[in-house]
Formats: sequence, C-alpha cells, structure tokens
Amino acid sequence: MLVFFFIQFFGQSLQQFPRPCTSRDVLQSKRCCPVWAGDGSVCGSLSGRGFCQDVTVSDVPNGPQFPHSDVDDRERWPLVFYNQTCRCAGNYMGFDCGECKFGFFGGNCGERRESIRRNIFQLSVSERQRFISYLNLAKNTISPDYMIATGTYVQMNNGSTPMFADISVYDLFVWMHYYVSRDALLGGPGNVWADIDFAHESAAFLPWHRVYLLFWEHEIRKLTGDFNFTIPYWDWRDAQDCQVCVDELMGGRSRLNPNLISPSSVFSSWKVICSQPEDYNLREVLCDGSPEGPLLRNPGNHDRTRVPRLPSSADVESVLSLTQYETGEMDRRANMSFRNTLEGFASPETGLAVTGQSLMHNSLHVFMNGSMSSVQGSANDPIFILHHAFIDSIFEQWLRRHQPPRTHYPTANAPIGHNDGYFMVPFIPLYRNGDYFLSTKALGYEYAYLLDPSQRFMQEFVTPYLQQAQQIWGWLLASGILGAVVAGIIATIIGVSCRRRTKRRKASGYGERQPLLNSSEEEGSASYQTTL
Repeated sequence: MLVFFFIQFFGQSLQQFPRPCTSRDVLQSKRCCPVWAGDGSVCGSLSGRGFCQDVTVSDVPNGPQFPHSDVDDRERWPLVFYNQTCRCAGNYMGFDCGECKFGFFGGNCGERRESIRRNIFQLSVSERQRFISYLNLAKNTISPDYMIATGTYVQMNNGSTPMFADISVYDLFVWMHYYVSRDALLGGPGNVWADIDFAHESAAFLPWHRVYLLFWEHEIRKLTGDFNFTIPYWDWRDAQDCQVCVDELMGGRSRLNPNLISPSSVFSSWKVICSQPEDYNLREVLCDGSPEGPLLRNPGNHDRTRVPRLPSSADVESVLSLTQYETGEMDRRANMSFRNTLEGFASPETGLAVTGQSLMHNSLHVFMNGSMSSVQGSANDPIFILHHAFIDSIFEQWLRRHQPPRTHYPTANAPIGHNDGYFMVPFIPLYRNGDYFLSTKALGYEYAYLLDPSQRFMQEFVTPYLQQAQQIWGWLLASGILGAVVAGIIATIIGVSCRRRTKRRKASGYGERQPLLNSSEEEGSASYQTTL
C-alpha cells in the first residue's frame, strides 16, 4: 500500500508519450500540454510552474551519414508527434511541470541537494538487497504515467488511430534505448537504413546517456518513495571477469545452461523485450514490448579477437588525456576524439579509430555475451545501469580535467540527432544535447570516488556503517531496555536472597556477628563473584 501511495502521489511522468498525450485528439492537435493535477491548470500555469509553448527545432545542417528526409518519426524531434509542449519555469520540470529539476527537491522545488553515487561493492548488504528489490519492483510495475508507441505516425494514420501500449517502469527504459537506436524504416520488408542512431556513435552519446540515467534514477525514487536512492556504479578497471555476476548482486551463471542466469537470482525470471530488431525490420514494425525470452548472459565466452580484455586503469587514463571532444566526421571513424575513444571505436593507446575490435565502453557489452551485446536490446540486462554509471563518471572526470566551454560541443554537421541544439530522442519534456555537456555538480549528483579524500572516506566507509546502525537502532534500543529490565530483576532477586541469608545467619546458634564472607579475603572474593 505504501508503494502504491507513492506511485499515485509522485507519479508524474518525465519521459516520452505521457498517457495524457496519447489520445487521438492530442495526436491530431499535436498539443502535448497536460493539466498539472496540483492546481488544475495547463502546465501548472496558475502556480507559475510553466506554460504551453510552440516547439522550435534547430535547422542547422546534419552530417552526411543519413541522406534521407521526412521518412523517420525521430527527425526534427518531436515535431512529427507534437508541436506544442510545456515549457517549465524556474526549478520545475516534467511533461506537465509537476516535477523538480535534477538536484532540486521539495514541494516548491526550492531544496538544493547533492546525491552521491557509490561503488556497488561499497554498499552494505541491506543496500545491495534494496537496489535489487527496486529493480525487480520496476520490472513488475506497469507505469501509471506513460506508454510506448507500437507503430509509426504513418501507421497510426497520422494520429487518427493511436498505437500505444502499457509498459513496466523498467521496460520503458529498455524500449527507449531501442527506439533511439533502431534502424530507420524506409518502406518495404527489410528496407531500412542502419547507419542512424540518435544516442550512439557521435557527440550525443555521453549527454544522452547522462540524462537517461538521471531519469531512470528519478523514476525509481518516485516508484519506491526512496528519494535518497542513487544508482551504484561498477568500477571495472583491471577486472579479469564479471565481478558483479554473483547471485548476491546481478546474478551468477546457471550451472544447467551457461547462457542463463542462476535460478538463485531474481533476474533468472526476467523476460527481455526489443531483442529482435531484424524481425521488426522484416515485418516493418516497432518493438511492442512483448516478452521475448529469458535474459541471456555468458560473460567471458565471447569473441576474444574482438575483445582481448576488459579496459585497464591505464586505458582510462589514456582516454582522459585526449583534449578534443569530437573530431573529423564526428562519428565512429573519428581520430583523437575523447567521445569516440571512450565509446570504444578508437584505441585508447593511440586515439586512432579501429575496425574489428570493441574497446572501452563497447568492450563490456561484447564481453557480457548475451542480451547486453546488442545495442537496441542492451538495457534489458541491469548490468547496463552499473556500466553506464561508470562511463558517466569517466565523462565527468574529463569535464573537470579539461573544463571545455560549451562551444567545444558540435553545433552543426554532426550525424542526425547529435548537434548541440537537437532535442534528445525520445524525451518529453524536451532537452537539448548541449545542455548536458556540463558537470554533474550542476545536476545535483556526484561520484564517491571523485570526492576529496576526507569526503570519500565518509561516503565509502563511515556512511555505510552509520546507515546500518540507523537501521538496527530500534532493535538495539529495545534490547538495551530489555537487558536493563532483566538485570534489574536479577539484581533484586540476588538482593532479597542475600538479605534472607543474613537474617538466617544472625539467628543461628553460633552467634557470629559477621558473615563468613569476611573470614578470608581470597575466599570472600571468590564467593562474591560466584554469587553475583
């Protein structure tokens, strides 16, 4: 009931296709400006939260990688679906301006707070269990706020026949990652354009995934009511194997089938979605969120010519030394590009683009050898979250080290979807790529291992123990009170017993005036201890 309360109270969506914007009337009017329940006005305008505004998209040229136009719903996002959305004021955010911007909390979004993302191995046992239970709750809870599109706008008869489906909180993010990276359908079975991706292989790779993780973190907080929750990260530098692939964390390997998750893990019961892009292309359809089989993972049994090893600390340091964010064509062929090298299309040792190998970020996906190894379906594996949180932390290190101005982010001629002014697909409310080419400090979060030494000690060592103590404080207090009561009862019994013994001795015929306790120091001491 408590979880249900939080879902109802805090359940205002932040992502694309909010339920209020999936009706026939809204699609045909192209006006996605829902009423905020807090005051009953459009975009919360009566409370000064925001107002409905025309969407203006950037018209600067894109790169040559996608030579088509007006064939894909994601072009000039979100104009195919909506040309009016809520524009929020101040610290407000959300499709109806009913939420707070990242890093702000409270009813009026006036409380500034910094959240700390920590290494998953620094979490206490109860924190790890809570993280896994939150993941499973999200996997099994239908989103009350938004839906996924199961057809293109043309297939919806230009909005007159809406095609949307319910989706769980977790699977929504799986679908979003599929949708942003899917091939463009050009008409006819299997007739697609594959060299298109609005979140990978160019400049938006890092800002897009930064927003993606922030939203995911925010949705888990709303679902659970735990507004202190933060995404943990897996520091995989110098790892020889999948350190998080154990039943206590992300699930070990099944002994019966090495491609499956151990039955001892809750993730063994998970079903994947959006894992068959070739089939969708052949049938000219979109992923509809239907379950398509178990979560697959067989870490280490991959093509070792493609991924000889996982990235090392030296590799990360080499990537961080690159000074240019983007270069050349600003795609997977870019040389000496920090983004391209971190993404894994260039060698961390030379900075030069390579073919036939998957390095850095890409190497982890291939290494997992399962659901995570396909771009469109990779978010099915919850290790995706831990991995991308660490990638985001490396991005943050680079920003702090080089402090690039926003002008270093490409404004034009990047592949479609990646220019500074392009709105991120498929988010509503709208966010431009360049707006997230900035430090986590401005977004209200930090990584524990990037803190100064004293703060890091507090976060990684002291805080977990204090949190554990806080969790068992009630038990300790009750135990202390009970112990005091029991000790008092025992002391009373002993006192009464001693007084009775003294009276008997005084009444005896030997006429001793002192108890035998004092007849010998050694003997008296021993007797006292034994009696007590």
